[in-house]
Amino acid sequence: MKRENLVGVILAAGKGTRMAPFSQRFPKPLLPICNRPILEYQIEYMKRAGITEIIMVIGHLGYAIARHFGDGEALGVKIRYVEQEETLGIAHAMGRLEPYITSPFLLFLGDIFFITEDLSVMIDQLVEKKASAVLAVKEEEDPEAIKRNFAVLMNEDGYVKRVIEKPRYVTNPLKGCGLYLFDLHIFDAIRRTPRTAMRDEYEITDAIQILVDDGFPVVVSNIVHKDMNVSFPHDLLLCSLEELKHQGKKSLVGEGCFMHPEVELEQAVLGNRVTVNAPIRIKECMVFSDTVISTKEDLERCIVTPETLIECKYFF
Repeated sequence: MKRENLVGVILAAGKGTRMAPFSQRFPKPLLPICNRPILEYQIEYMKRAGITEIIMVIGHLGYAIARHFGDGEALGVKIRYVEQEETLGIAHAMGRLEPYITSPFLLFLGDIFFITEDLSVMIDQLVEKKASAVLAVKEEEDPEAIKRNFAVLMNEDGYVKRVIEKPRYVTNPLKGCGLYLFDLHIFDAIRRTPRTAMRDEYEITDAIQILVDDGFPVVVSNIVHKDMNVSFPHDLLLCSLEELKHQGKKSLVGEGCFMHPEVELEQAVLGNRVTVNAPIRIKECMVFSDTVISTKEDLERCIVTPETLIECKYFF
């Protein structure tokens, strides 16, 4: 299998209703982390793995995503857009893609921020183990994090034997991370995937379990260092601070900013054209582009936009 034949898929159709006040203005995958949209990190990971053909599934405010990335030429990729009119789960969104995909594909969920290794490892595993799916996983110390995602159980031969969506009881530390590599057999499984009683959606974990039960090899790739679901406003700040650490930077200041000469920045991310008029300390904060800060009080653990200030102290 040639890597240039692989396709990248990013599901970016969610409404992000819990992201207020941002959800009315921004599609969630377009929100910034260290001054770059979540989707841009995912595109970059795909490109590093040799994948330049990308399909984005869009929905809520999808025109804003298409307008921002266009055909992808500026990032060295080619992007096509498919609209998901109903949001009925990941498997439902993937089923919409079958007419457009004729080769194995790498799938990202557009509202999860990843810090991971070279995704080429997953591609190598698909080929070497003749697998139908490779699941990116992480050994998770926090059982509650597994309960919010899905658990992966292995057999003695090193293959997946069971995946459990949002398990109530956690029996091992292997957590699925919302990053997958599939071959075309997944579409047969999706056609047979039932709508769930719990969330009334078509779950990708159910489709994966059908693959397993049909005898298709499913393996894992333990390559994820950090994965964070961007569900609430404070998640943006937590992700930005994590990315700052990953980049080895103390703070990040965008283009065209004006700051009082005595401003102190400590683990702060400032967007473009930010103005800070007073000699204040800004610690563990995220400031959106075009924000004017005139307060004389220090800022700590908050998100500041041109319209509002969101306190995040209680989520650390």
